[in-house]
Amino acid sequence: MFNNTKGLIRFAAATVSAMALIFTAACGSSTSQSTGSDAADSSDITQQTVTPGKLTIATGEPAYEPWVMNDKPESGEGYEAAVAYDVAEKLGFKKSDVVWVRTTFDSAIAPGAKDWDMNIQQFGITDARKKAVDFSSSYYNDSQAIIVKKDGKFADAKSLADLKDATIGVMVGTLAYDYVKKSIKEDIQTFNDDAALAQALDAGQIDALVTSTVECVYMVQSEQVKDATVLGRIAGSEDKNGMGIVLPKDSKLTAATTKAVDELNSDGTLKQLQDKWLAEYTTDLTELK
Repeated sequence: MFNNTKGLIRFAAATVSAMALIFTAACGSSTSQSTGSDAADSSDITQQTVTPGKLTIATGEPAYEPWVMNDKPESGEGYEAAVAYDVAEKLGFKKSDVVWVRTTFDSAIAPGAKDWDMNIQQFGITDARKKAVDFSSSYYNDSQAIIVKKDGKFADAKSLADLKDATIGVMVGTLAYDYVKKSIKEDIQTFNDDAALAQALDAGQIDALVTSTVECVYMVQSEQVKDATVLGRIAGSEDKNGMGIVLPKDSKLTAATTKAVDELNSDGTLKQLQDKWLAEYTTDLTELK
C-alpha cells in the first residue's frame, strides 16, 4: 500500500510538471507569434505598397512649377516633389525606391482601385472626395486668385463685383469653382486642366481665370498667358482644410503618411520648403472683396 502511494505521488508530480511545461510553451509560442505579427504590421510598411519595396507616387501630366520644376518630379525640385521625397523617407523608402507615374486630376480622386500608392497634385481636402479616396493631413493651405489680360475689358477691376459680367473659367472639380460660384457668379466655364484654362484666356475665349494663387503667379511669370496680370487674390479664399496627399480608399499607408506630414510640419520642414519654393508666389498681392 505504501509503495503504491509513493508511485501515485510520483505520477501526479510528473503530470503537473508536464502540464506546466506545455502551458509555458504555449504561452511562449503565442507571445512570439503576436510580437512577430505586430512587428510586421508596424515596421514593414515598405512591403505593403503596390510594388513591395517601391513607393509609387503619381502626379499630374504635366506637373507645373513651382510644385514640380521642369516637369521632372524625380529631381525632387519644387515644393510638392520635395515634400513627396521627405514623406517617402519618413516611411522608410530611399530616393531610389520612389517610382513616379502620371495621372489626370479627376481619375486620381475617382472611386476604384489605383495602380499607385499616393498622388500629389494640389488636391484640396473635401468631405465629398473623402468618400472615394483617403487624404493625408494638409501640407499646404493655398488661396484662389484671378488672372486677366492686361488689355482686356476687366483689367481695371477693383472688386469681385466688377467681374459679375465677365466670362470666367476654372478647372473642373476644383475649389476655384466653389469660390467663383459663391463670390462672383454661377455661370462658369470649366476646363480639364490649368493648361487648357490658360490657353482659353490667351485666346480670348474667357475674360478671366481663377485657380490657386501660386499657379496664377507662375502662369503670368512664365507667360503661359501672354500680356496677363494677376488681378488679385480672392479675400477669404484660403483653404482651411488645405491640400493633402491622396491615397487609395482605406490604404494601409494612410496613417503612416499622415504621421509623416504631421512630423514634417511640426519640425519646421514644411515651412522651410514653402519659403524656398513658394514665397515669391504668395506675397504682395491685392485682396479682392
